[in-house]
Amino acid sequence: MQSNTEIKFGTDGWRAVIGGNYTFENLKIVSQAVADYLGSGKSLAVGFDTRFMSDCFAKAVCAVFRNNGIEVILSDRAIPTPALSFTVKNRHLDLGIMITASHNPPEYNGFKIKTSSGGAAGQEVTEDVENRLGKTPVKEIGTGIAKITKEDLVTGYVKFIRNYIDLKRIKKKRFKVLVDAMHGSGNSFIASILKGTNIRLEFMRNTINPHFDGRGPEPVEQNLQGLKLRVKNEKFDLGIALDGDADRIACIAPGGVFIHPQKILGLLALHLHQDRGWRGGIVKTIAGTTMVDHIADFLRVKLYETPVGFKYISSLMETQDILVGGEEAGGIGVKEYIPERDGTMAGLLLLEMMVYRNKDILKILNEAEKQFGKYYYLREDLQMERHIEPKKENLPGELLGKKVTEVKDFDGIKLICEDESWLMFRASGTEPIMRIYAEAKNLTRAKRVLEYGKDLIAKDAL
Repeated sequence: MQSNTEIKFGTDGWRAVIGGNYTFENLKIVSQAVADYLGSGKSLAVGFDTRFMSDCFAKAVCAVFRNNGIEVILSDRAIPTPALSFTVKNRHLDLGIMITASHNPPEYNGFKIKTSSGGAAGQEVTEDVENRLGKTPVKEIGTGIAKITKEDLVTGYVKFIRNYIDLKRIKKKRFKVLVDAMHGSGNSFIASILKGTNIRLEFMRNTINPHFDGRGPEPVEQNLQGLKLRVKNEKFDLGIALDGDADRIACIAPGGVFIHPQKILGLLALHLHQDRGWRGGIVKTIAGTTMVDHIADFLRVKLYETPVGFKYISSLMETQDILVGGEEAGGIGVKEYIPERDGTMAGLLLLEMMVYRNKDILKILNEAEKQFGKYYYLREDLQMERHIEPKKENLPGELLGKKVTEVKDFDGIKLICEDESWLMFRASGTEPIMRIYAEAKNLTRAKRVLEYGKDLIAKDAL
């Protein structure tokens, strides 16, 4: 019987090393627990990404659900996670399962649960599933896989986004856009969405490669050097990078300038409010940039702050009037859609913003930073041999000469200074990593604050 401690859901699903904890046996145990949670007679959809054997893992999951009397729809190809979420909501299914490890290194795979709304399963769901692990023998006897229907889960998703974005405005423009799919399941769906427009669209790394060039398909600046170079040298107006399951985004501006996802959140808030005339609150996580606070103040809308993990943003999008919500890692969700992040949608809305304002994205960003402040946001992930939880009583009262005026500890520890610079420590929910964040109004201080935080960890001073 499987020990519950070997299978643990983090901030966004269960992830583990393929052949280590991520085995067919453990995957079936998780699926049986979900089946027990859901109950016979219900319905769900299963999707998968481009990782090693994801399609095979998906079939094994489907067989368990089918043998438990649950109707199952299996995607007929690798798809973005948002396409699965959209399918669950659009077809009024009871649950969605996505086989993906998102941005994790190539040796990982994972298991995400989506609720009937299409949003990320909250802690109450994942804890319920964890408590059921190993309690019921896996139902493997039956017709299982033979009764599973493979279906196209892409066409409806593409059609919805084509209706959501302003194609009439976009189709006349000739912006040049480069999309880096990072060998993930984002593939070339943007081409289908922009079909019939004059947008000059090109792709890179849009082939299946489970090795992901030897690193995780994470859209952080150090992984996007090729995209930056091409945007600069080939004079693209916008570069878009999607993570492994295409629910996260980063972008590159003309000249090869990296635009952090936190700034993308702010820009989309401005676009939806000012250009589209939509209303609603803005959601950021505790690790979010201060720039978003100033934008919310200017727009006179409510700002919500959550722990790290899009499931918390999903919950607010289901219960409150939210215009846009996003996390520092590039997951952004928008109003009148699914309560979930979508890198493709975010990228297309950036393009739409450029069309509305008839400016490239760098000019738009420069104007926003002139109005709301220019912040330098840094993060470094430290591999840890043991788990560390910083203690409030050990925290410094100042950071490099600036008084700490506020401490937030509802997810990790965040020290905020009188000059708006801040330092944050947070253990990863999916990997043995301590994440250190820093932000300041100039790059030198941001770097110094980050190094100070690393020194505190190295000296075990917390």
